[in-house]
Amino acid sequence: MEEKEKALATACDFVSVRPIMMELPYPPVQVRERNEAYAALISVDYCGAVSEMSAITQYINNENRLSCEKCPLAKTLLGIAMAEMIHLQKLGELIYLLGGKVDFSARYRNGRQLLWTPEYLDIPENAGKMLLADIEAEEGAINQYVMHMKMIKDDCVNAVLARIIKDEEYHIMVLRALMEGV
Repeated sequence: MEEKEKALATACDFVSVRPIMMELPYPPVQVRERNEAYAALISVDYCGAVSEMSAITQYINNENRLSCEKCPLAKTLLGIAMAEMIHLQKLGELIYLLGGKVDFSARYRNGRQLLWTPEYLDIPENAGKMLLADIEAEEGAINQYVMHMKMIKDDCVNAVLARIIKDEEYHIMVLRALMEGV
């Protein structure tokens, strides 16, 4: 390996990266009662086309492709991905508590179950388009959470979803600021 390649490979150290999220506590992850219909709705947020699983994978893919040339941007995307991992974990807990199955199947109201697939991802080639795709994904997630909150009549579940929305809104703000530098 040439010296330049060695320097690039070691220049971007991710050890100190922390989740990028609002500095607010999460409400307790609890439910008023088991409700498999609510679990099914949340399974879509967990691993549907617009989901935490899709967000994590898209951010990690973008971070990997940017890490050698745009280290600060890559670190920010990794920090956002880490926050999305926390969301995924909280949604998994809710699904379990509501009596659903925690797997990679999104369960839709029409009875369809779809396994998560990387075909859900938008993988553009340049940093600007990556950030735009990430902003669109965050906006889609917020809209989906709001829709699900209207369907879920459990204040405990909705409190967790509302807190996740705060992080997603923060991510949009961060991503828009990054767009100005690209």
